Amino acid sequence: MSSQSPVYGFLKGNNIIYLKLFMVLFMSCIPDRINLCSNNLLASPKVPIPKSNSSNVLSSLEILSLDGYFSFENNHHAAIDFGNIYHFLPSAVLFPKSVSDISSTIRHVFEMGSSSELTVAARGHGHSIQGQAQAHQGIVINMEALEEVKDIQVHTGELPYADVSGGQLWINLLHETLKYGLAPKSWTDYLFLTVGGTLSNAGISGQAFKHGPQINNVKELEVVTGKGGVVTCSQDQNADLFHAVLGGLGQFGIITRARISLEPAPKLVKWIRVLYSDFSLFSKDQEHLISSQNSFDYIEGFVITNRTGLLNNWRSIFYPKDPVRAGQFSSDGRTLYCLEMAKYFNPNEADSINQVTENLLSELSYIESTLFQSEVSYLNFLNRVHISEVKLREKGLWEVPHPWLNLLIPKSKIGEFAKEVFGNILNHNSNGPILIYPVNKSRWNNKTSLVTPDEDIIYLVAFLSSAVPSSTGKDGLEHILNQNKRILDYCERTRLGAKQYLPHHRTQQAWRAHFGPKWQVFLQRKSAYDPLAILAPGQRIFQKGDKLLRKLNKLA
Repeated sequence: MSSQSPVYGFLKGNNIIYLKLFMVLFMSCIPDRINLCSNNLLASPKVPIPKSNSSNVLSSLEILSLDGYFSFENNHHAAIDFGNIYHFLPSAVLFPKSVSDISSTIRHVFEMGSSSELTVAARGHGHSIQGQAQAHQGIVINMEALEEVKDIQVHTGELPYADVSGGQLWINLLHETLKYGLAPKSWTDYLFLTVGGTLSNAGISGQAFKHGPQINNVKELEVVTGKGGVVTCSQDQNADLFHAVLGGLGQFGIITRARISLEPAPKLVKWIRVLYSDFSLFSKDQEHLISSQNSFDYIEGFVITNRTGLLNNWRSIFYPKDPVRAGQFSSDGRTLYCLEMAKYFNPNEADSINQVTENLLSELSYIESTLFQSEVSYLNFLNRVHISEVKLREKGLWEVPHPWLNLLIPKSKIGEFAKEVFGNILNHNSNGPILIYPVNKSRWNNKTSLVTPDEDIIYLVAFLSSAVPSSTGKDGLEHILNQNKRILDYCERTRLGAKQYLPHHRTQQAWRAHFGPKWQVFLQRKSAYDPLAILAPGQRIFQKGDKLLRKLNKLA
């Protein structure tokens, strides 16, 4: 996610809520309960407050031999993220120039043992939603400060790949690989995220049905563990650590380098949107497309609630196949569902690609007057969300609370979920875009730490809400959090089998329920690679010196 997307042009107005429609699925999270939600969803954010780190502990950091440096003052930026809900101030921020700086710092904290309350969090581009990259009175590592971020090594050949720093942005990796006519296979909707950040979660977008998430397209990693060791790992070397770190929420190590699989990059994209008023037809067509041979290269969807003049807003980018009928279309206040598709091609393939898309569209049951199409460059398509970001920043609407909620729903339950949530809980209104699309999980690597529902086809449903600061109405933070809690309560009460994507839970009991059968493996890996629970304290899975980990460590 989601955790951020499909509708550029859908939101052209000044309304903060709907401009958000372009944000990615990629991050997400919302507080929780045993399975999905928290009894304290509306309470002020709380974490166990560590003992104040003494001046001796902090001064010991100053004497470490580093290529970079520590900052002990004016570190408020490290207590802010895209979610803009949690704000936990660290005691220090490390600006590393080398991987050795990261290794030395973590090893130093590890050697202090449980007597020190210092923890360490890796921060990428600051797009966490629930403070996951924060470290209250601990150390935050600014991954973008690494000198290696500047160096991207692209290797061409039969099986091309790129070696890239964990602190590098995906947008920069795209620009560099395009110079060689190549590109990564799987993306997030928003590209100004770090490689290490998305690989620590999953990295899901409209290509995931075809290539799996980003964590499925990694050949090798370099990781700094919670003991300070620098380890190279892959499917064939230190495989347990490799699988643990991918989707591991930063619990087992900090990704400092990744080897990303590449494929030939197309020049152009045929970008298509159609509308449905019947959810069952919408989901049936989505499932058909992700299972078809020679299907589209990108398939997503989104829910449209209470929107008027929708198709006119699309005309800034898309062209209606039937302008007259499109102009006569009226939503009549209905909840509509947009299927968004893209087919990649090169200029010499234009005629054949038109025939292919026409054949694919002929198999679908959309409202005929709502077919809109566009042709854009591959780069502009992948970077489509950034256009909205620029507009939001210009209007001062970027740094608002984003109480996003991303869920993974089993295919067998998506119909009843849609009926209750879109029809009753949301009551035909929303505070931002709602993404919804299926992926075929059977093509994913089940050895990673990522947790998903137990069905081959699952739906990503992302509620990408934006709250109006200081509002006490339906567009305010409290109302949106209440709404999220109702959705989570419904999922738990009906035993829907849903899982949070980029999960956020407040208790270890809730985390156990989230991981289910994977909990014991997750716990054993934590004991092996970060036995003092130094890393990623903002996830709130373990506390420094966790009793459960101490017990496991004694048995080891």
